[in-house]
Amino acid sequence: MKNWIIIMLSITALASCKVNQVTIEVKNPSDVAHEKTIVEMTWADVVAQLPAVDPSKIVVVNAKSGAELPCQIVYLGEQTPQMLIFQVTLAPGESVELLIREGTPKQVDAQTFGRFVPERKDDFAWENDRVAFRMYGPALANENPSNGVDIWLKKTEKPIVDQFYNDDLNNRKSYHVDHGEGLDCYKVGHALGAGGIAPFVNDTLWTGNHYMTQKVLDNGPLRTTFRLTYNNLPVGKNTYSEEIVISLDAGSQLNKSVVSFDGDFTDIKVAAGIFLHQDPGSIKTDIAAGYNAFGETATSDAGVPAGRNYIATVIPDGKMTGSLKQQDHLLAVAPYKKGDMFTYYFGGGWSQWGFPSDEAWFDYVATFAARLKNPLTLTVK
Repeated sequence: MKNWIIIMLSITALASCKVNQVTIEVKNPSDVAHEKTIVEMTWADVVAQLPAVDPSKIVVVNAKSGAELPCQIVYLGEQTPQMLIFQVTLAPGESVELLIREGTPKQVDAQTFGRFVPERKDDFAWENDRVAFRMYGPALANENPSNGVDIWLKKTEKPIVDQFYNDDLNNRKSYHVDHGEGLDCYKVGHALGAGGIAPFVNDTLWTGNHYMTQKVLDNGPLRTTFRLTYNNLPVGKNTYSEEIVISLDAGSQLNKSVVSFDGDFTDIKVAAGIFLHQDPGSIKTDIAAGYNAFGETATSDAGVPAGRNYIATVIPDGKMTGSLKQQDHLLAVAPYKKGDMFTYYFGGGWSQWGFPSDEAWFDYVATFAARLKNPLTLTVK
């Protein structure tokens, strides 16, 4: 009888124990290296292993070394968590075991950031440790109505958006001149700029105007995500609307963009564009891999040469059907069906910050596209 009681007490104790960590394996099954790649784990999968876990107390550590990995809880604008993300680097065929557990996470310096900039005519600006961007809002409509993307070239890992705006608006330093950390020398005009997207209907590119609304959905430290909406987008005699959700991860030169169009249509084409300016530049296109890449001379407003700036668009999953030059753009064309959420990537780089030649940029874009086709796998052990 005593032994039976002891056994029952042991079973009860085990049943009441709370699992406070889970082991996962992240593997690179491909022959493509993954450097500083963000891994996503749905929050449903996290709580399935760690019920009632406090999102503010999630810690991710290397099971072998015990080193803690920076991580972020992603909300996508919701009240409840949607994903857990963290960053890994894996060689071809390499894998790593990680522990996800409750604890006190270390403070992580923000590597991504974005915000609405009402003090500069309603810009929306965002950045990571590699590059910065902005898109234009209603207050700029009378001067330059555009749904194009502007790129700010960086050569520092630290945030520069707030500093650049503050210095420029207070007449201390112009961000159109390189003072040691980068500059804005890119001209957008009424064009798609550094990777914007527009309907491509009747063999015509229908560039739009400024965004109407903006909302930040997540803001670092590893990923910043925001939503822009566009109304009154002219397409022939019709008017479309557009919603675009853009995410920028730490360490990446390219943004992920999920876009949808609505209007009086069923099936159309869309085009992700790169504005070609007056410089003939250097172009690399691979329709099978899904990308256009471009390099051109960068020059400050003061006429000072600033090396080469680079732009690219990537359309994954074999959806890119063509590449062509039209209306001073290099266009990557793909079909779009009403109701679809269309995903593509856009961004750029600089010869003074990691890309010493056009070929170095083209290699980066090709590798980026290959990683999309060969993602990392995550297994709960």
